[in-house]
Amino acid sequence: MEVCSKLLEQVSCGSGIGHCETNVGNYHYGPGHPMKPHRIRMCHGLVMNYGLYKKMEIYRAKPANKWEMTQFHTDEYIDFLSRVTPENMELFAKEQAKFNVGDDCPVFEGLFEYCGLSAGGSMEGAARLNRGLCDIAINWAGGLHHAKKSEASGFCYVNDIVLGILELLRYYPRVLYIDIDIHHGDGVEEAFYTTDRVMTVSFHKYGEYFPGTGELRDVGVGKGKYYSVNFPLRDGIDDESYKSVFEPVIEKVVEWYRPSAVVLQCGADSLSGDKLGCFNLSMKGHANCVSFVKKFNLPTLVLGGGGYTMRNVSRAWAYETGVVVGQDIGPDMPYNDYYEYFGPDYKLDVRPSNMENMNSSEYLEKIKIQVFENLGRTQFAPSVQMQEVPADKDISDDEDADNPDERVPQRLWDRRIVPENEYYDSDEGEAEGAPGTKLSRNENYRPSPALVDTLNGGPVSAVPAPLPGLMSVVLEKRKAAELEREEEEIEEFMREAERKKALVAATVAAAAVVGGGREVEVGGVAGMVVDGEGARREDGERSASAEPPTVTVTSATPSAPSTPAPVATASTPAATVPTETGAMDADEGAEAQGAKAEGKAEEGAVPERKAEEVVVQPMDLS
Repeated sequence: MEVCSKLLEQVSCGSGIGHCETNVGNYHYGPGHPMKPHRIRMCHGLVMNYGLYKKMEIYRAKPANKWEMTQFHTDEYIDFLSRVTPENMELFAKEQAKFNVGDDCPVFEGLFEYCGLSAGGSMEGAARLNRGLCDIAINWAGGLHHAKKSEASGFCYVNDIVLGILELLRYYPRVLYIDIDIHHGDGVEEAFYTTDRVMTVSFHKYGEYFPGTGELRDVGVGKGKYYSVNFPLRDGIDDESYKSVFEPVIEKVVEWYRPSAVVLQCGADSLSGDKLGCFNLSMKGHANCVSFVKKFNLPTLVLGGGGYTMRNVSRAWAYETGVVVGQDIGPDMPYNDYYEYFGPDYKLDVRPSNMENMNSSEYLEKIKIQVFENLGRTQFAPSVQMQEVPADKDISDDEDADNPDERVPQRLWDRRIVPENEYYDSDEGEAEGAPGTKLSRNENYRPSPALVDTLNGGPVSAVPAPLPGLMSVVLEKRKAAELEREEEEIEEFMREAERKKALVAATVAAAAVVGGGREVEVGGVAGMVVDGEGARREDGERSASAEPPTVTVTSATPSAPSTPAPVATASTPAATVPTETGAMDADEGAEAQGAKAEGKAEEGAVPERKAEEVVVQPMDLS
C-alpha cells in the first residue's frame, strides 16, 4: 500500500515513506498554553530515528493561501487572521471578540503562517489521494476539528479537516469522517450537518466537557439527517471497552454508507495520562483504531488533533506511523534529539492507569443499538449526481515555483544560476544561457550616444558594460549581426573623434603663435568662423570663397602698437588636443605675453581693447 505522510512540515507519498521537515514545530501559542506544536517535531525525531521515513515518499505541501481557506471560512474572518499580530492586536479588540480569538485561541507570532501550514498539508494530502498518487496520506500537523466557519474555537483557527474533505468531494461521491479525539468534532459535524455526502462519526467524552456538543440525538438535519453519528462516552474508558464499540460501529457504517474515501482524526488526548483528557487508552489501544480503518483498503487521510502530554503524543503518532506503513517498531527507543523528554524509562509505550472505567457494558450496548437504529433510517449508499470534475493542475508543475506571496530580495535574484538546459525568449528568438550565468533582462542592448563621452577618457571596448537589472548579465552568445553593428557604430565614433582632434590641433597651433588671445573661434569646431570680410557663419560651415579662412583673436589685454602681428603658416607644429584645463593655460599665457608687450604702462590706466586679424594658411589634413 502506498503511503503519504506529513510530519512537521513534511508530507510524504508514494511507495515507501519520506518526509520534508516543516516549521510547524517552531510556533508557540504562548507561555502556559496547553497546545504545543513542538510535539510534532518530537514525533518527527522518532519517525526519522526508527527509519520509518524509508517507507514513505516525501513531498512538501505548500501552505494554504487565503483563497483556499475561504472555500470554507468567511472572507472577513480569514482577512482578520492574516492581519492581526501581537503588536497590533489592540487595534482589533472588536474583531477578537467577534471571532472568539482570545484566551483559548490567542494571537501569537506567525499565527496565519501556522494555519496555512496545517491546512495546506491536509489539502495537499487529499489532492494526492484524488490523483491516485498514494493510498494513505498522513498530516500529523492537521486535525484541528473545532474551528468554525467564522470563529476560532478549542485552540483551532482554520479547519483543515473540512478543507481536506471538500477537496476529496471533488472526486469521491461519499466521504466518511471518523474522530477518536476525546473532544467532540463539532466543527466538522457542523460543516456537513445538512448533507449526505459526508458521514461524521465521533467517539468522545460527553457531559460537562468542552465543547458540550455531540449528544446521541444530534443526527443531522434536512438531507443530512442521520448522517451524523455521535457516540458519547464517560470517563475512564479502556482499550477493551473502546474496541467493543469502535469496531462494530465503524464496520456497520462502512457496510451501509459505502464511503469512497475516509478521513481519520487521531487526537491523542484520549490517551491515558493526558493533561486535559480523562480516558484510559494505551498507545496500542489507540493505534488499534488506525489498524482497523486501514483494513478497509480505502483512500485514507490520517490527521493529528488534540494531545497535550507531548511525550505521549509523539510516541503514539510515531507508533501509528509504523502501523500505517506496516512496520512493527519495538519498545526500545532509539536516541534522538529529544531523547531526554521520554525518561525515565525511554520506551515507546503509553500504558493505562488504574483509573476507574465509568462506561459499563450495558451503557455501551445501549448506545450502540441506538446508533444502529439511526443507520437503518438512512438511505443505503446515497447516490450523487454525476458531473464533470474541473481539470487539476499537475502537482509537479509548480512544485518548485516561487511563492507569489513572498517578496524575493534583489540579492537573491542576482545570485540565481541558470541551468545548462535553460532557454529564455528574446525579441529575435531564443537565446541559451551559458552554464553558471545569471539571466539578462536586457538582451538587446545597443550602444547609445552617451559613448561619445567615453572617447576622451580612454579606449572603449567593443561590448559596453550591461545595464543593471534584476538579473543583468551579457549573454555569451550574441548574434553575429548584432556584434557587427555595434563595432561599426563604435568605429564611426572613433573616426569622427580623430577628425575633430586634427582640426582642433591645427587651430590651437595657430592661436599659440598669435599670442595675446583669449577667445578662439575656429571654423567647424568651436563655434563661429569669421572670414576676411567679417561675415559670421554658423558652426560647421566653411567659406565657399577661394580666400583662406581667417581666425579672429580678441585680445584680453592692451594692444602693443609697436609689436608687429606674427603670421602663422602651415609649417607650425601641431598642438595636442585641448581640454578645459589646456584652454585656461593658453589664456593665462596670452595674458602674460600681453602684459610684457605693454611695457611700463602707467599704473591704474585702463587700456583700450582691440581686435587683430591674423591670416592662417590652409593646412593639408589629408
